[in-house]
Amino acid sequence: MNRRFVRLATTVAVLLAGLSVGAVVWQAHHPSRRPNPSRQLAVTSTSYRGVRPPAPAPATTAPTTSPPSTSTTVDPGSLPQTAALPASDTAQFQSEMTSLWDGITHHSVADAMPSYFPEGAYLQLKTIANASGDYQNRLVHDFALDVDAANSLLGAGVSGATLVGVDVPSQFAHWVPPGVCDNSVGYFEVANSRLVYEEGGQTLSIGIASLISWRGVWYVVHLGAILRSSDAGIVLDPEAGPGASPPSSTC
Repeated sequence: MNRRFVRLATTVAVLLAGLSVGAVVWQAHHPSRRPNPSRQLAVTSTSYRGVRPPAPAPATTAPTTSPPSTSTTVDPGSLPQTAALPASDTAQFQSEMTSLWDGITHHSVADAMPSYFPEGAYLQLKTIANASGDYQNRLVHDFALDVDAANSLLGAGVSGATLVGVDVPSQFAHWVPPGVCDNSVGYFEVANSRLVYEEGGQTLSIGIASLISWRGVWYVVHLGAILRSSDAGIVLDPEAGPGASPPSSTC
């Protein structure tokens, strides 16, 4: 091969290489044409090979606030019994008794039900057949009759009757052990508490036949009477003044 041809070939190769490099630079920077995405990705990867890419710029949008968490009230009847002796000066018990009084004065068993022994607890408590039917058809039925009877006792002045307090004779509270009265678990019971109220300028009171405990809280289980001879509402021992709470031991 003569030297002139070799020099010519070399010159052509250099010119072609220059044109190839110029094409890549133009493709990446020419303002009238967008670069090929795959080509751009390859170049970017090559440019930062072996080096950590710069961190992305922080977001400039304002952070969003998460919605407040919500909580749900757990049904105490879904939880197991405890051996805690209830107190009568707690906010929960006072709220229950306010609900009971609202139910009496508004002639509404639904308003009074927050004071009543939970059905789920009763189903855990009893070993009898169809405990749910007994709860609804006997206990709640009798409770509704007694709420109605107490409302009738208040009479025309019911709208002005106000609850003063509830006297619970805690000294008479006693533990009813499992196996008694068809019970699978034990509980505390206290009889003859007193709803003390004012009506027409007088202090009056009526009894609560039985409170029993679930997880350290008192609940009404019998309002007017524990046992009754007829399907009628009963008001337990209405008295002028706060009345008295005789001791009684029952299931």
